[in-house]
Amino acid sequence: MDITNGCHGGTMKLHQLEALVASAETGSVRSAARRLGISQPAVTRALRELETEQQLPLLVRSPTGLSFTDHGQALLAHARLILNQMRQAEEQMGLRRGRLEGRLCVGITPWVSLILLPDVLRAFRQHMPEVQLELFDSFAMIAQPLLRTGSMDLIIGQPSPGMSPQEFRIEPILRYETGIMVRRDHPRMGCDSIHGLLDQDWLLNFAPDGRERLIEEVFTRHGAQLDPRRIVQANSALLAQSLVEQSDMCTWVPKIMAVAPMFEGRTVILALRERFMACDLCLISRRHTPMSPAAEMFIHCLKSSARAHARKSGAWSKLLHVATQAPSEGSGRG
Repeated sequence: MDITNGCHGGTMKLHQLEALVASAETGSVRSAARRLGISQPAVTRALRELETEQQLPLLVRSPTGLSFTDHGQALLAHARLILNQMRQAEEQMGLRRGRLEGRLCVGITPWVSLILLPDVLRAFRQHMPEVQLELFDSFAMIAQPLLRTGSMDLIIGQPSPGMSPQEFRIEPILRYETGIMVRRDHPRMGCDSIHGLLDQDWLLNFAPDGRERLIEEVFTRHGAQLDPRRIVQANSALLAQSLVEQSDMCTWVPKIMAVAPMFEGRTVILALRERFMACDLCLISRRHTPMSPAAEMFIHCLKSSARAHARKSGAWSKLLHVATQAPSEGSGRG
């Protein structure tokens, strides 16, 4: 199958792109051939044809395996997206024929995994039990490369400042309050200001382009200056929660984390006089890629769960609100 026609390069073929991606993901021609179920010479021939037709060196071959030139890396990103979009198109056509199968890959920010996800999965399974789900418990900034290449269908989280609206569709569905969390019985439990916590170590999570904005929101705008050496960056929610619970570290989190069943009673949100920004939980997808029926159903179940939790009485109703405006540009945990 021919994919595209260039004015100066030759026509790319589907089997060539499959060989390119398989070689990248397995690290060798032999392993790529095994994955694709074809002979090793066939993979080698497809790669050489691709380089010849594009008139560019794409691969660096060595006794230890394959690596990619800059040209090869650029083409690899497009190849992955093309193959993933073809897979999604086939699955969507199958769903429209009444075959409720396929695959849905979703990146989910950690607090949503703990609080909303169980209800979402139960509802989704009732409607589409045959769809293969792949879930990543991950901050949006970490999952973004997978979304960009088409390996992931949807991210549920807070967009980082670098997420362009020209590339990504970003829809806020829920607004949540944030605050400073410490372990129960922390030495500074009675502290009433961020200024009383500046001599503590801080566990923070931020996108590469979001550090300054987070520092501004949590510290600088309240007249506080934190020694950068006090900051420990953690890209794992489980690691962050474990460190906060078992040490004297402070962290900035969605307040709902402190009343989640898994952590309730083990951590607390400090009653500080400073107020911190509310953040938006958003649905993030590739702007120019149609949403599959499976993704639409997952979103429907998520919105229903979010509305149900926002309507709950007690602490839940004070910490979660159905979003009614565009997403904030903050880059904190979420």
